[in-house]
Amino acid sequence: MTKRIQIVGLGPGSANQLTLEAWRTVTNATVLALRTERHPCVSELLAQLPPTAIVERCDDLYEQHAAFEQVYHAIAERVLALAQTHGAVVYAVPGHPCIGEATTPMLQRRAQEAGVAVEIIAGVSFIEPSFAAVGVDPMDGAQVIDAMIIARQHHPMVDVNLPLLLAQVYARWLASDVKLTLLNAYPADHPVTIVQAAGTAQQRLTTAPLAELDHEDIFDHLTSVYAPPLPPHSSFTALQELVAHLRAPDGCPWDREQTLASLRADLLDECAELLEAIDAEQLGDDHSAAICEELGDVLLSATMLTQIATEEGRFQMGDVVRGVVTKLIRRHPHVFGDVSVSGVDHVLANWDAIKAQEKAEKGVKPNPLDGVAPGLPALEKARKLQSKAAKAGLLDRRSLATANPDLYALLGDAPDEMQIGALLWQLVALANLHGLEAENALRSFIVHERSRLSAAI
Repeated sequence: MTKRIQIVGLGPGSANQLTLEAWRTVTNATVLALRTERHPCVSELLAQLPPTAIVERCDDLYEQHAAFEQVYHAIAERVLALAQTHGAVVYAVPGHPCIGEATTPMLQRRAQEAGVAVEIIAGVSFIEPSFAAVGVDPMDGAQVIDAMIIARQHHPMVDVNLPLLLAQVYARWLASDVKLTLLNAYPADHPVTIVQAAGTAQQRLTTAPLAELDHEDIFDHLTSVYAPPLPPHSSFTALQELVAHLRAPDGCPWDREQTLASLRADLLDECAELLEAIDAEQLGDDHSAAICEELGDVLLSATMLTQIATEEGRFQMGDVVRGVVTKLIRRHPHVFGDVSVSGVDHVLANWDAIKAQEKAEKGVKPNPLDGVAPGLPALEKARKLQSKAAKAGLLDRRSLATANPDLYALLGDAPDEMQIGALLWQLVALANLHGLEAENALRSFIVHERSRLSAAI
């Protein structure tokens, strides 16, 4: 006879919420294993068991192991051993066996290896009563995530324009970690609701500002946290939808006519306006609103460019994001790997070495002067070219800075930004006096200097 394990969902609360199949399976069991006895319907079910039934509780395993992964593995092994000894076992878990139940896939995998059949008997999960408690229909769009996943993140990987339910917030310290992550995407005063014992007679809802989520110690194994969506149009996906709409046949004629080439000047203008807003803070005033607005315009430009590329079949936003995330992980082995660094200089040296390796793998001959974008403003282009040339030993920046002794003496050994700015301001005036454009003059000289430096490589 084939050995068998029936994994039964006990639902979220009282025995009234069990399916008929789950009730019959548990109450007719000859061998019953309980992941935990801490469930509202367990006492009622135990009273219905045959007198000869064997009941195995797994609560002791939570005390024997430090990590949940070890606990779940031990539970799976215990249930499997019961099936191998008795031929058949009913394993009862809270909620639904396939939602938020880590022991189910472990047990399925081990049972398959051992030649033991597994049957899933569904139950109502915590999801339905939790959303019902806060008055949300998840079919309208919603997210359900284990709180431990969010707690391990630095920024919540969620869509802030969709309702969010965080499951199994079983302790105050976990609520604290969740709060810190959510605060990177939600305002401190954003109202969140602590949902306790959803779907039971003991159900309780407590709403508080996100910043006060962990102020009370009211968390246990039947606690979830609900975060309502931010106001409309607050998510990156909302921006993507808007841009795609503008480019659609029923969108805006101007937006539909744009190309990657036609948007180059717009992108440069938006970046310049952002820099101007940031620079304005040097006068001492808070320009957060202006910086926020200009960042939005830069983000819009990047999103529009990506949408055009998507329509042309080149790439999609997922490719753009995946590319930069993968690159950042690869170039930060001291954060995401086992490389040790002694400071910022070491980080930059590693960065350059990794970039050189990437080029070599692509068959590109490394050039120490590469990576200076032609479209950069002339001053920034000069700064980057000088920096790269200095790193390659092609240029001594101090010798260059002191090449004109009269000019160096005018500024002294420690000029500040205002002094340098005043000198540049005067040079622009000098160029204007002679009918020249300072930007073009410096750009032309950079072309000459890059040619000279390249010849020395």
